[in-house]
Amino acid sequence: MSQVGIIVGSRSDIEVAQRAAAVLGELEVDSEIRVISAHRAPDLLGRFVGGAADRGIGVFIAIAGLAAHLPGVVASQTTLPVIGVAMPGGVADGLDALLAIVQMPKGVPVAAVGVGNGENAALLAAQILAVGDPELRGRLVARRAAQARAIEEDPANEGL
Repeated sequence: MSQVGIIVGSRSDIEVAQRAAAVLGELEVDSEIRVISAHRAPDLLGRFVGGAADRGIGVFIAIAGLAAHLPGVVASQTTLPVIGVAMPGGVADGLDALLAIVQMPKGVPVAAVGVGNGENAALLAAQILAVGDPELRGRLVARRAAQARAIEEDPANEGL
């Protein structure tokens, strides 16, 4: 049963989706990736989003560049949390896509992470799911502790 639905608007964005899925996998969170354009396949997108809760999806990650409408369209069709990831490129190397994601109208929120940062989107999705899952929360705490340990053990920090 999937807990995070990852949607990319174009196959060219699949690498960011795969990096997000890898982080989720490390945290033992199921995910599924779909390539569905909000503009070219709106009915398919509606079917995927509409049946998500019944399939066990609790959070969406929507990855899009250029006009970056995908996260907003997903959010317009569900009350589940949606995390938008803007892709680099376009006239402002992803800034235009990021602004499109964060400037949603009142009543249709979309969270956003850094341009191209599927890893942080996955971590945020896991944190949302961890609110109701103490075991997942424990895995997130352990991951953070391991991050800190790796920095502390870096030879460049010897003697601190």
